[in-house]
Amino acid sequence: MTRQMKLGAFLWATGHHIAAWRHPQAHVRAGIDIDHYIQLARAAEAAKFDMVFCEDAAGLREANVGIASQTSRSIGFEPISLLSALAVQTSRIGLVSTASTSYNEPYGLARTFLSLDHLSGGRAGWNLVTSASPIEAANFGSTGLKPHADRYERAREFAEVVTGLWNGKLGASGHDGQSFSVRDPLDLPRSPQGAPVMVQAGASDVGRDLAARTADVVFTAAQTFEEGKAFYDDLKGRMAAYGREPDDIKIMPGVAPVVAETEAEAREKYEELQDLIPDDVGVALLSSYLSISNLWRYPIDGPLPDLPESEGMKSRQALVIEQSRRDGLSIRQLARHFAGARGHWRIVGTAAQVADELQARFEGGAADGFNVMPSYFPGELDAFATLVVPELQRRGLFRKEYEGRTLRDQLGLKQPVNCGAA
Repeated sequence: MTRQMKLGAFLWATGHHIAAWRHPQAHVRAGIDIDHYIQLARAAEAAKFDMVFCEDAAGLREANVGIASQTSRSIGFEPISLLSALAVQTSRIGLVSTASTSYNEPYGLARTFLSLDHLSGGRAGWNLVTSASPIEAANFGSTGLKPHADRYERAREFAEVVTGLWNGKLGASGHDGQSFSVRDPLDLPRSPQGAPVMVQAGASDVGRDLAARTADVVFTAAQTFEEGKAFYDDLKGRMAAYGREPDDIKIMPGVAPVVAETEAEAREKYEELQDLIPDDVGVALLSSYLSISNLWRYPIDGPLPDLPESEGMKSRQALVIEQSRRDGLSIRQLARHFAGARGHWRIVGTAAQVADELQARFEGGAADGFNVMPSYFPGELDAFATLVVPELQRRGLFRKEYEGRTLRDQLGLKQPVNCGAA
């Protein structure tokens, strides 16, 4: 059977564009409207997407709560609760949520995701993150954001314990490690799909190693084909060291398409959204991802200054700096571009143009599929589903029917080995 790409629908209240909530068709209360999310999940399932994905941060997105574009993005349900509700409103599409290894304990998180997996008939996935926001850290009695290396060392042991619980690997003595001590097995039988799907998004060197060791799916950000290809080859090349095959991981870069019947219409849609971005909002978002609090003290029409290495999102900081240098962008230009998709790949055009771009990266060995990030909901998800998906299907690049019942079935992933009775 011809290799086909995988597609995720990245759900985010009103949409991924920073000004989506100001769009004339936006549903401003989307973050707390369950019917809105049911509509989106069903639309993605009707289009045969592999999964819906809910990102999470346990805190406001911006310290300055007066910036409405940022604060509006913090209004939303706790995602595992949301996905539990969506589980009974859908039947085939995967349900993936972020949960932090910095502010959870492995036994409780393993039990929660395995419960979601049983509730959904084997469609759950966990997106492991280490959390890079000082705002989140302050909500959990922390003295501050832990160093990057320390966060990943905790994440490595955390993942080991969770997968051990899911796959019966802890043994009679349980687990007694540097950060965690766990005695008992879980009080649930094994997952209908063997174990919930493990998703990761870290792109630093230590993040790639953790993914090569434990991940089933990797979300990433790549502006250019060359960046995507280099990441793809590097991560796949690390897997042999952990006894794994390259196809044991599906790499799905984020893509933010704006699509219409004609290229002119698509460009007009995009520019309408860009015109809704105030400079202070764009610069505030850029500052948060660069982990710099005083970006406003530099001339906004001048170049991005040299920045010290961050303890936050190292890979995203490097991506943004590289783009600013490569394209010669001012702070204002970089902020406006970044605000559209937070550093992810943007495509604007017709269904055929968007499909051409996706096909080139997929067949060129830079992706196994894509995490689709609609600019605003439901409009841009509907446009992708009704325009781009049929074009991909016509080219034989995407399924017309689901392959099975579980998320692992759809992704073509092997079941993990069960080492003991759950």
